[in-house]
Amino acid sequence: MTNRMRAFSVHLLTATGAVFAMLALLAAVEGRYPLMFLWLVVALVVDGVDGPLARKYDVQTNAPRVDGALLDLIIDYLTYVFIPAYALFAADLLPGWMGWAALLIITFASAIYFADTTMKTNDYSFEGFPGCWNMVVVTIFALEPPAGLSLVVICALSVAMFLPLRFVHPVRTARWRPLTLPIAVVWVVCAAWAAANGFDKQSWAGWLLTAASLYLLFAGIAQQLTEPKD
Repeated sequence: MTNRMRAFSVHLLTATGAVFAMLALLAAVEGRYPLMFLWLVVALVVDGVDGPLARKYDVQTNAPRVDGALLDLIIDYLTYVFIPAYALFAADLLPGWMGWAALLIITFASAIYFADTTMKTNDYSFEGFPGCWNMVVVTIFALEPPAGLSLVVICALSVAMFLPLRFVHPVRTARWRPLTLPIAVVWVVCAAWAAANGFDKQSWAGWLLTAASLYLLFAGIAQQLTEPKD
């Protein structure tokens, strides 16, 4: 297999995320939210492995006709933002006006953030909360906190998208990666387990999922606060 074929196959792998997004959306429309999240977890795994493969096979040089970064952003908006926001609204976990507010805030703020050309920092972290609403929504499904609390968290994270706060990329941020990457794997396993078990409130997965989410949410800020001064 030539380098060009290898590079283009990475684009094909990335594009499967759109298929998984469609399967997740169909499940959400049918009210089968555990199945929806399982498809989103599969899409998340693809998103985690296609980046390293793209760099390994240098897709920008060997398959430049397809813009892999743009393709990735399109699929990320579907799987990280659009479908989770729809599920949160359709499942009525935030009833009435709160559901409408969450739906509109998430989709609008994320559209602006995803178009931000300065979202990545020099250490490959994210500048501002990176719109990982799939992580937020699956935790809400698993724990079912009070609707008001969920809305406060959503509003706070939406504001945090545009603040000079750092959030780690589990694969690319080198600092603390030996800890961050295993915790990200734990998050994926717990999300899949919680969804597969219908978000059983007695399951250990929901609480471990929350702990992993909190680490991934605040690790970058902790790094920012403890960064060595020049």
